[in-house]
Formats: sequence, structure tokens, C-alpha cells
Amino acid sequence: MGGFCGIISKEDCVSDLFFGTDYHSHLGTHRGGLAVLDGGVFQRAIHNIQNAPFRTKFEGDYGKFHGHLGLGVISDTDPQPLVVASRLGTYALVTVGLIANIDELMDEMYRDRRMQFQFSTSSGVVSPTAVVAALIDSKDSFVEGIQYAQQKIEGSCSLMILTDKGRFIAARDRYGRTPIIFGKKESGLMATQESCCFPNLGYEHLRDLGPGEIVEATPEGLVTLVEPGPEMAICSFLWVYYGYPASTYEGRNVEMARYRCGGHLARRNVVEADSVGGVPDSGISHALGYAHEAGLKYARPFVKYTPTWARSFMPSDQRQRDRVAAMKLIPIPGLIRDKRLVFCDDSIVRGTQLGKQAKRLYADGAKETHMRIACPPLLYPCRFINFSRSKSVYDLITRRYIREVEGPDADISKYQNPDSPEYAAMVEYIRSKLNLTSLAFQRLDDLVASIGLPKDRLCTYCFDGKDVSFGERHCAKGCANCPCKCASQRAAEKDAQ
Repeated sequence: MGGFCGIISKEDCVSDLFFGTDYHSHLGTHRGGLAVLDGGVFQRAIHNIQNAPFRTKFEGDYGKFHGHLGLGVISDTDPQPLVVASRLGTYALVTVGLIANIDELMDEMYRDRRMQFQFSTSSGVVSPTAVVAALIDSKDSFVEGIQYAQQKIEGSCSLMILTDKGRFIAARDRYGRTPIIFGKKESGLMATQESCCFPNLGYEHLRDLGPGEIVEATPEGLVTLVEPGPEMAICSFLWVYYGYPASTYEGRNVEMARYRCGGHLARRNVVEADSVGGVPDSGISHALGYAHEAGLKYARPFVKYTPTWARSFMPSDQRQRDRVAAMKLIPIPGLIRDKRLVFCDDSIVRGTQLGKQAKRLYADGAKETHMRIACPPLLYPCRFINFSRSKSVYDLITRRYIREVEGPDADISKYQNPDSPEYAAMVEYIRSKLNLTSLAFQRLDDLVASIGLPKDRLCTYCFDGKDVSFGERHCAKGCANCPCKCASQRAAEKDAQ
């Protein structure tokens, strides 16, 4: 995943930039970067943050950098910010998103002799931000270039640009899959992905950019360069999992949405229990909502050791993910032994970690373990945002079950309906596989109601295989059997081989 922060100010911006970027650390564990414009020259630093937090790695730069404009980024994809010298001038660039068709774009650009951009690699992987820069530089202005890049990219791309002439441009993804939110105080503006930056740094919410909107910021305000588009598909998983509880997107706060999620789960899935707990961190908010609605005691049978352990979805290696998940959660035996426990968690992907957690609970003497999941079953790997480490559709426990029962060409739509016998059989398979007393998933309509936005403004692709970018070309069986030839479909076909 990743997140970014940008500031344009009448005063030195480095302190606000440093802490504003740090407030995005929950979105990535690989690299952090800062670029500050000082007298027309960029000061830049990029550090590996896998073994030390952002603040520790950038403390030295914090004392050395000075300037009124800056960009900061937490990235799990490539070293950023990128500083580019091009026909449009010299500028710093940060991006958040996923370029699903990066190989096709590179082949196309290599064939076009007008595009002489040199792609550097890190560990043999081309920088997605460099590809975005090449697309932008192929046009005669930043606005034309950004629109062209967003048109060509299959996936998503939100970005910020800071030029050596002092221009600060922000552009939200074409379908608004990731947010860009502006805050304002007397000295200037801050643009972030996470609005939780604002209160402690003295900013007040100004406004969210619309899907595809491009703006230029000054210390006094925003000038719209391209109006928002009519269609939005902001990622619903922001509210389920990876958004920060204190952040608000499109006017919908994360913590409050998770409370409502828990309440819906309690009303739909009544069970007698001694207490309700949440799998830390995101499951806690869902569990509080569940406990309040069900009239049950809230307890913490697991506590998370937060100082050093990252989110377990971030490492690319499965063994490392398992290690992180096992080490960061510490049981409290007195809250487990002889207890009937309800646990809320954000999602089930592979099922590996949850199965091990259930095994630990029984080993510590739990009588019953009832798992409640805050989102519907994941039936499609995300093809639009880089928050999932899944490389195959069969990383998902749901799809492994469906393939086992019906083969690779099954009609997936049957398993999306929570009232169908196929759905019930799938849930029972997962329950049995993970050795749970009972298991229930959130219904999609309840999730949408919990978030509070219309469904046609949310991306729910990972649950129902539907997305605004497919239009009428999408079919009920899922992208692997869809007549469209998008990068998502090609990747799915490759996975199925």
C-alpha cells in the first residue's frame, strides 16, 4: 500500500511534513521519503524503514531540511519521491496506487521513439512512479500528462507533483479509489491520504478532492484545474481494515463505520457468550460495536505488542507474514480459560493466521470460539489498489474451496449470495477448516450501510466482482471468464493456469 503528504506554506514546512508523513506509517513498512524545495533546489532523502520506524530514520533529515514546500511518502512499492528532470521542467513526484498493466505500458513506451525515458530498476523491478512520470512527460503540460497517465493506467493512481518553480499539483485517481484530503491553517495547506494528520498539527478539514480531480494549491487555497468526474469507486476496505480509525473519507469516519459494522454483525448473528474481543488492531472497533449491540462484556483475550511489529499483511513472504502474526499477539490466559468467546476480525484471506489463533485459544482453555468477520467473504483478489499481497486468486480460501467443489470455471455469483446453499456450504467449510465453533461474515448490504455511502460510489470488487471500470463488459462468473481484455482479466487467466 502506501500513503503521502504534501504541504505548501508561507512558513517553513518541514516539521508539519515530517509528522504528517509519519501519520501514514500504518500504510507501509518498506520505504519512506521526503523532498523539500529550498531556493529552487530539492533536498531529498529516502530510507528503508523495514527495521526502524519512519521518525527514527528521518530524524537527521528533519534537522537539516528547510523550505516552504514539500512532499513526503510511505511506500511499499518503490523509492519515492522521484525527482525528474524533463521537458516539463524539474519536479518531485509521489504516487499511491497500482499499475496492473505496467508491462504493457513499458512495451508501448519503448516502441515510441518520442519517449526517451530511462527506467531504472530496483532488484529487477521497474519503479511504477517512474512509469507515471514517463507518461506525464509525454504530453505538453502537467495537466495533459496527468490525465493521459490516468487514462492509460489500469488499476489506480493518485499523485502529487512539486515543481522547482514552486507549483504544487495534486490529482486524485480517476475513480477516486484512494482519497486525497486537504486541510488548511493560517500558514498554508496540507494534502494527505489520512485526515488523522490534521488535528494535532493544527489543520482544519478543507475538502476532499473528487474522483479524477486535479488541483493546484497555494498557501491561500485551491484552484481546480480539472473538475471531478461523475463516477467514484473508493475502496470500501478503507473502512474495514487499512484506514486509520481517526480518519474520515468522503465525510465517513472509519471508527464510527466499524462500530456500525459490529452492530450489524451482532443483530444478524446472535450467540450466547461470556465476552467479545477483537483481533488487534482493526478488529477492536468492530468488536466494540458488536459488544454494545449484543449487550455483552468487551474483553481483550489477545493484546498486540505494538512498538515493533508491523501489520501482518505487508511482508511478501508467507513465512514472514506468519511469523509477524504469531509474534505480535500475546494471549491473556485469564480471559480465555473456560470462556465462550466471540472474536471480531476485519477479514479472512488465506485463513492461515486465523486458524493458528483459534488453535492458541483452545490450547489456553477456551470453551467456544465464535468468529465474526466485518466484511463479506473475499472472492476476488484486489486488482485496483496495492494493499493485498495475494499473487493468485487461489490464495483466497474461498476460491480454493470453490475450485475443489466445482473446478476452475465455477459460477462465482452463487457464492456471493448470503442466502444461497452454496454460500452456506462455503462458510461451513471455512469454519470447519479453521476449527471454529461458529463463523459468520458481514452481508454486503450491511457493510455498505455501515460505511454510509451509496454502493455505486464504493469499490466492492473483492466481494462481488463488480467495478465501475468494467461497465457492461463484466460477467457474473468473474473476470477470468469475462469477455473484456483488461489487465485484471489477463492476470486472472494466468493465475488459473
